[in-house]
Amino acid sequence: MAFGPERLGAALSALEPAWRSSGFCVAVSGGLDSSALLHALAALRAGNEALRVRAVHVDHGLQPESAAWADACAGFCQSLKIDLSVLRLGLTPAAGESVEAHARDARYAAIARILKPGEWLLTAHHRDDQMETVLIQLLRGAGVAGLAAMPARAPLGAGWHGRPLLEIDRALLAAYAQMAGLSWVSDPTNNAMRFDRGWLREQVLPPLRARWPQAALTISRSAGHLAGAARLLATLAESDAAGLLDKGRLAIDGLRRLPQDRQANLLRWWIREQGLGAPSAARFESILDDLMEARTDAEPLVRWENGELRRYRDRLYAMQPLAEAPSGVLHFDAAQPDGIDLGGGLGRFGLVAGDQGGLDPDLARELVLRFRIGGESLRPHPARPRKRLKQLCQEAGIVPWMREPLPLLIAGSRLVAVGDLWIDAELTVAPGKPALKPVWTGRPELF
Repeated sequence: MAFGPERLGAALSALEPAWRSSGFCVAVSGGLDSSALLHALAALRAGNEALRVRAVHVDHGLQPESAAWADACAGFCQSLKIDLSVLRLGLTPAAGESVEAHARDARYAAIARILKPGEWLLTAHHRDDQMETVLIQLLRGAGVAGLAAMPARAPLGAGWHGRPLLEIDRALLAAYAQMAGLSWVSDPTNNAMRFDRGWLREQVLPPLRARWPQAALTISRSAGHLAGAARLLATLAESDAAGLLDKGRLAIDGLRRLPQDRQANLLRWWIREQGLGAPSAARFESILDDLMEARTDAEPLVRWENGELRRYRDRLYAMQPLAEAPSGVLHFDAAQPDGIDLGGGLGRFGLVAGDQGGLDPDLARELVLRFRIGGESLRPHPARPRKRLKQLCQEAGIVPWMREPLPLLIAGSRLVAVGDLWIDAELTVAPGKPALKPVWTGRPELF
C-alpha cells in the first residue's frame, strides 16, 4: 500500500482516535523522511482547516551545513504555509561521550520545552529505523524493554511524542516524495561508518535484505511482540511495587522477598519510572550486589552515565547524578529579594521579611553564607539543649549525601541558621516583631 495523506490519517487514528482535534508539531530535519511526513500532514490539513499544524527544526550546531539546513526547512515550511520554530543548541559533547546520544537527548529536551499541553510531536521514524534500533539494542545486550525499540506513542513534556510511520517502509516515503516533487537535504553523517547506525546501513543491512527482503517487516513485528511483553512485565512490576514504595524510594526488605527475576524486573521498571536511563548490565549487577547486600550502616553508591542509586536506612534512592558540593564562602546580600544561586543544582537561598518569628533584622549585616566544614552546632528550640549539626541531621533523617551541601548562615563564628530547616533559638525575635526568615527555593529532596 502506497504512502500518502490517507494512510497517514489512518496511522494518526491508531495513535489518537480524536487526532482531528489535536495539535501537531512536526520535527523536520530537511531530510526525505520528515519532508514527506510534513507534506502529507499539510495535505490532510487542506481537508480540515481546523487541524493545527506547526513544525520545529533543531540546529545542533555540530556541522557547518546546519545553518543551510535550517534555511531549507524554513523555505519548505513557508511553501506549505506552516509556522516553523528553529531551536539552536550549539552542542559541545564531552570527550568520550556519544555524539548521537548527546544530540538526541538535547534535541528532545529542547522540543519538550516548547510543546503545548496535549500537543503531539510527530517524528518521521519508519519501519527501517525500527529495524536498525532493534539490531543496535540486541548488540548492546538490551532486555525486553530495549528490544521493544521505539514506541509509537510516549509522553513528552506537556504533550505526546508520536511516531505514525513505524509501519511504513522508507522506500514508500521516497516514492511519495518523488511523486510530490519534493526536494530535501542529505546529512552525510547518516551513513557515516564511525557511527553504529551508519555502519549497519552500509555493511550489514544490504546483505541482510538481499537474503531476507522482508527483514524490516519481520524484525519490527518482533519489536511489537516484545513491546507487549514489556507492558506485561511493567504490570507485574507495578504489582510487586505495591507497599514497597514510599515517596519514590524502594524498600530493600520487601525487594529481597521477591524471586531474583522479579527483583531485577522491579528494579529496571523503577529506574525507568524515575526518568533515568537504563544502566549497563555490569552496573545493574552492581546494584544487585553492592546496594542490596551492603551492611545496614553502609552508604553504597552505584553510578552510571545519567543516573545513580544510593541506599540509606534500608531504602533505595534513584536520582540524577549529584553535582560536586559547593565549598567556601558565598557572597550574600540579605536584602537581595530573590536570594542567591547556590550552584550545584541546590536552588536559591535568601531571607524574607515577616512578623511570625525569625532572625533579628539587625543581624543581617553580619551574615555570610557557607557550607559545612564540621563541628557546627545550634539550639533549634529554646527548651532544648544545643546540638551538633551532625546530630540534628541524623535525628531528622536527612540523607547523608545532602548533609555537606546544606547552606549555613554564619554571623562571626556562630551558626545562625541551617537552610530553611533550623534557626538558632537564641537569636530569634518574638512573634509580632519584624524578623527575617530563611527561604530555600528549588532545594533538592533532603529526606
